[in-house]
Amino acid sequence: MKKIFLLPFMLLFALFATAQDNILGVWKTIDDETGEPKSHVEIYKGDDGMIYGKVIKLLPAASVSTCNGCPGSMAGKSLIGLDILTGLKPYKDYYSYGIITDPDGGKQYKCNVTPAGDKLEVRGYIGFSLLGRTQIWHRVK
Repeated sequence: MKKIFLLPFMLLFALFATAQDNILGVWKTIDDETGEPKSHVEIYKGDDGMIYGKVIKLLPAASVSTCNGCPGSMAGKSLIGLDILTGLKPYKDYYSYGIITDPDGGKQYKCNVTPAGDKLEVRGYIGFSLLGRTQIWHRVK
């Protein structure tokens, strides 16, 4: 009887865990100005349980290959292997509290990521979310 009682809770937990990981994988970023694909970013869960995204491939439309204007230890490093998304945490039906680094200029912004099927809405902003811009990333299959 106890097993039957616990089954719905276990199924609900499994469904929630799967929904929380739906942004994990490889995503193609798109240049805002040209509409051309720029890179592939692998989104993964770190040992601390937070979500990160690192560049794993640069595409022909990529305008830079190193993070020249980036702050601190990121300065001058190759974009390949560089975490440009850091510290995202699940919040309601999206991910928040993260930081995204713009590799073209090295500026960092607060970040929200909202999954939408095989697309991600990646919003970088200053202060609060109304002052920012959104990019659409596409899942790489």
